[in-house]
Amino acid sequence: MQTVLVCDDDKQIVEAIDIYLTGEGFEVVKAYDGFEALELLQTHDVNLMILDVMMPGLDGIRTTLKVRETSSIPIIILSAKSEDTDKILGLNIGADDYISKPFNPLELVARVKSQLRRYTQLGNMNTQANTHVFKCGGLQINDENKEVTVDGDLIKLTPIEYNILLLLVKNAGKVFSIDQIYEEIWNEEAIGADNTVAVHIRHIREKIEINPREPRYLKVVWGVGYKIEKQ
Repeated sequence: MQTVLVCDDDKQIVEAIDIYLTGEGFEVVKAYDGFEALELLQTHDVNLMILDVMMPGLDGIRTTLKVRETSSIPIIILSAKSEDTDKILGLNIGADDYISKPFNPLELVARVKSQLRRYTQLGNMNTQANTHVFKCGGLQINDENKEVTVDGDLIKLTPIEYNILLLLVKNAGKVFSIDQIYEEIWNEEAIGADNTVAVHIRHIREKIEINPREPRYLKVVWGVGYKIEKQ
């Protein structure tokens, strides 16, 4: 049984999410502010987090930042706001997905399942038997233990960032459009995917490039898409 930590200061929303997730076979751990969520992470084997953005004490954004210091588990951000700036902020600080309130509970359950599938496929829960190492200059991905290094230094990526980078490195030199990247990684039709993909690309650059403004590896092909430059 996989465990989902649900954190929202609105207890009715937490209870509603609990009903739907437990009905799908998940174990639900409940928190009502960021501090409580971080404490529960220390005592429970949590596979995914659902965090509200606006909470008293420690909000969802700062909670996500704290979680990302030590963990790469999937995080879905909830917010009553639907502006692109809020969505971009959530993704930029390490969240894997975003859903606006009010939301369809069935859609939320579907997103939870989707994120957990990707996380499992990445090997954070189940590793593959064979070692697969992909190199591009000083950039190396070991797809068995899911480690990314640049010039020998270990780089920490979220599951979505890892999947995007792996796709590009395995196809070094090939240009992928934003829609192609979105459909390959999210397994969904790319509708309004520009901001979502761009945020993750920027985040990857900040982690693997010495100077993100003059990238050595992750290049933009203006009007077309992105690629990993062959070294």
